[in-house]
Amino acid sequence: MRSVAQRDGVRAIHEASPGAVPPAADRGAGGERRCGWCRRVLPQQGSVGRPRQYCGQACRQRAYEQRAATTRAGLSGDVVLVTRAELDGLQDRLYQLRCAIEDVQTLLGERHTKAELERSLHDLVRATGRLDRLWVSERAAG
Repeated sequence: MRSVAQRDGVRAIHEASPGAVPPAADRGAGGERRCGWCRRVLPQQGSVGRPRQYCGQACRQRAYEQRAATTRAGLSGDVVLVTRAELDGLQDRLYQLRCAIEDVQTLLGERHTKAELERSLHDLVRATGRLDRLWVSERAAG
């Protein structure tokens, strides 16, 4: 379920998913732990103690400030704030990706040369860009 709220020119997108994993426990493609604020890969640590959530005190402080601002604004902890420009940019990239996939699908349904298929697949990869590396960067609201 998704709900969207507009507040002070910033959109808040609320994703409600049962059993959602908190952002601090997110893992990258290789299963590495990432900082709950800046999304950098956290160094491996021994088996003793609680796993790190942040790469340093500055990230821990920014996360605290963001949680406090979210609470003051009356938003839940799993709300993602996105500016209109960021949302528009993401939607544009996803539209380009969908068009590139449709182009490849059309070419596969027809008889085309290997070079044409390779060019379309190259365009598809280019349209994907760095979407696989897209991380939501947390910032304090307000």
